[in-house]
Amino acid sequence: MNVVLISTYELGRQPFSIASPAVWLRQAGCEVTCLDLAVQRLSDYKHALATADLIAFSLPMHTATRLAAGLVGKIKDISPVAHICFYGLYAPVNESYLRKLGGDTILGGEFEEGLVSLVKRLANRATSEELITEPAQPEPLISLGRQKFLVPDRSGLPQPESYAHLQLAPGRFKTVGYTEASRGCKHLCRHCPIVPVYNGAFRVVQRDVVLEDIRRQVAQGTQHITFGDPDFFNGPTHGVAIVTVLHEAFPELTYDVTIKVEHLLKHKEHLATLRDTGCLFVTSAIESIDDRVLEMYDKHHTREDFIKCVHLFREVGLQMNPTFVIFSPWTSLKSYLDLLHLLVDLDLVDSVAPIQYAIRLLIPASSRLLELEEVQTLVGKFDEKTLAYPWVHSDPAVDRLQQDALREIKHGQSLRETRPQIFRRIWKIAHEAYVHSLNEHFKIASLDQAPERASVPFLTEPWYC
Repeated sequence: MNVVLISTYELGRQPFSIASPAVWLRQAGCEVTCLDLAVQRLSDYKHALATADLIAFSLPMHTATRLAAGLVGKIKDISPVAHICFYGLYAPVNESYLRKLGGDTILGGEFEEGLVSLVKRLANRATSEELITEPAQPEPLISLGRQKFLVPDRSGLPQPESYAHLQLAPGRFKTVGYTEASRGCKHLCRHCPIVPVYNGAFRVVQRDVVLEDIRRQVAQGTQHITFGDPDFFNGPTHGVAIVTVLHEAFPELTYDVTIKVEHLLKHKEHLATLRDTGCLFVTSAIESIDDRVLEMYDKHHTREDFIKCVHLFREVGLQMNPTFVIFSPWTSLKSYLDLLHLLVDLDLVDSVAPIQYAIRLLIPASSRLLELEEVQTLVGKFDEKTLAYPWVHSDPAVDRLQQDALREIKHGQSLRETRPQIFRRIWKIAHEAYVHSLNEHFKIASLDQAPERASVPFLTEPWYC
């Protein structure tokens, strides 16, 4: 059976989401073509598509889903008889829309076993002489089974140097690889897209599989690994054991992880181990510094917890990479400025990716935010074009600031400005938006005196979700 696995976008990474199922499907006897449209051209794979029995789109994130939706028509023109599958985190929550587009099978959660089941079903149907009437989809829409993972097969993908790099300093870069040591998450943050699928469950990728995947990427020239786990400390013993063995095998290899504030404080005894085993930075979804908003998101941390974490990292010698959902229905011009000033006070300007200053709350299908009556009253009807519930801020000036911030960020990046330089742009427009109600606490001059520092390590992919 001929299978084409398609990734449209995975944050500038070599897509684990097609490398992992590729090995399962090849072991099942399939001829598998891996196509990453973030770095490859669709036109170069027309023959593989035209002869495919199954074409499966990986949907690990919102942007990837929207890009895939725009491609389905073109794919069906090339291969009108192929079975179309959508799989990954954003597939089950958008099931009805994806079926309208022509999706025959939708798989969420642990999708590898579902894909193997699907190809066997299609093969049986192709060889049967009887007319088979099947239910719309016998495979579960969401599977949370405990899989015995296989080492991802990356042989059909572009080399690691084709993807985003790690910038250590201006002109100094490392080749980046990507793996996952776990999936899902123990927590139920209301705004998180993982929750509607995993609902508090998380699944471990076996240690030997993770280590072998990394070893093969190192052999291809990878010098830094991003662990894509939603939270590396969902299973702290598992995560720490992996990086300890990894450092012993490859002492020059560096890495980064994602860990929520709650876990950073709860498991602070492991932070020195991260530092000593080559962790260059820890991404943490701070989201907001407004305690009321954090409570609505059900984040289980406070503004003060974030500040404690920053000081803890300084003591340990780790670098934090904070992320934010900075524009929400509860953002005000003053609260936006409050965050900017706090970042200056905490000396975090170099640590924040510029796009973070323009991220707007996305309320996708099945979001737990919809449990809140306040949210129900402010959103409009679900928009299939954007795959989200639309909302408009009660203060038009806040929505204008978001658009202005996004424009300034794009302009600054086009000029290859540093993070502090782009921050100054944001600082200026935010204060101008609030100029009529400034108080003594907000002084533009204080930023102008801030010195430029050496760049902290960061990944060169500028987008976020």
